Amino acid sequence: MALKKKENQNKAERYFDYTLIFVVIFLVCFGLVMIYSTSSYGATLDYGDSFYWMKRQAGFALVGLVGMLLASRIDYHIYGKFVIPAYIIMNILQILVLFIGREVNGQKRWIDIGPIGIQPSEMAKMVLIVFLAYFASRFVKSLRTWKGILKIFIFSLPLVGSVAITNLSTSIVLLGIAFVIIFVASNRYLPFGVVIAGGLAMMGIFLALAAYRVGRITAWLNVETDPNAYQTRQSLYAIGSGGVFGKGLGQSIQKLDYLPEAHNDMIFAIISEELGLFGAISILLLFVILLWRCMIIANNAPDLFGALIVTGIMTQIGLQVIINVAVATNSIPNTGITLPFISYGGTSVVFLLFEIGMILSVSRGIKFQR
Repeated sequence: MALKKKENQNKAERYFDYTLIFVVIFLVCFGLVMIYSTSSYGATLDYGDSFYWMKRQAGFALVGLVGMLLASRIDYHIYGKFVIPAYIIMNILQILVLFIGREVNGQKRWIDIGPIGIQPSEMAKMVLIVFLAYFASRFVKSLRTWKGILKIFIFSLPLVGSVAITNLSTSIVLLGIAFVIIFVASNRYLPFGVVIAGGLAMMGIFLALAAYRVGRITAWLNVETDPNAYQTRQSLYAIGSGGVFGKGLGQSIQKLDYLPEAHNDMIFAIISEELGLFGAISILLLFVILLWRCMIIANNAPDLFGALIVTGIMTQIGLQVIINVAVATNSIPNTGITLPFISYGGTSVVFLLFEIGMILSVSRGIKFQR
């Protein structure tokens, strides 16, 4: 009897991160509340329905949650069988955007499928993560050489470049994902200095190819007077007027058609205005918890492939939070990056939730002793 009890105590059990799920679901629900708060005025004027944008986001979030549950049950190793065709298809989609994409604010980033607009660049993040994680884990020994490191970076450039043509901000996130995944898989450091220099040169080229991008840097440096800095000024007004505890949920002034894209890229400014510094820091702490749980899963993943998938997704979320908040506070030039799980964006929330499902799939492979 004592022997049987000892065997049960030593039995390995599968790990499942409920803290991660709770944080993600809370952020999605909070995002729906803030999308309603920021968009109800404009939605009433434009569509006669104050819930218009919130209902659309809720539908996408529901699809994403179903995708998350399915992905959590799928063995993540199966994605390795499809990385090459997925990578090729993704590049083709990005090229198609240039020809058949819907233009919004002067940029073609969406492909319309019936009443739904899909942003391929959001899918590109997930595809690149799995693509690099698969090949970095398979050829990890080659990443100990300059040649191997530069070769895998070069393989990622077609997708990064095709996205950069229409969406420089997302291509920066893709470069960051590639850098971190390969850095984690490699035991060399010096080659990454060359990669950073090459990435900066590439960004400089894309900046020079579009005058409006240079204009954003000028606006950033002259936010008080530059006409192109209007959105950033309104964001700073919102953040500054919120004080410590905010004006109260739903009480924002800047969302009344003063701050463009209030329910999208600039939603953090409205959070700060309505909930104050306390609310803004609370949300950032939730993202810290989310990234911390991802780090724990990556450190305990059953293999390198799983660890690199989690590392890539963690990098994506972390970079998007940093860039979004930095733009809202004028710490960097204005660029269009959404706040994960909170900003309006159907394609974004669907694929982010699917990626969380992939993380949960990796976590299910972790075993611990009771």
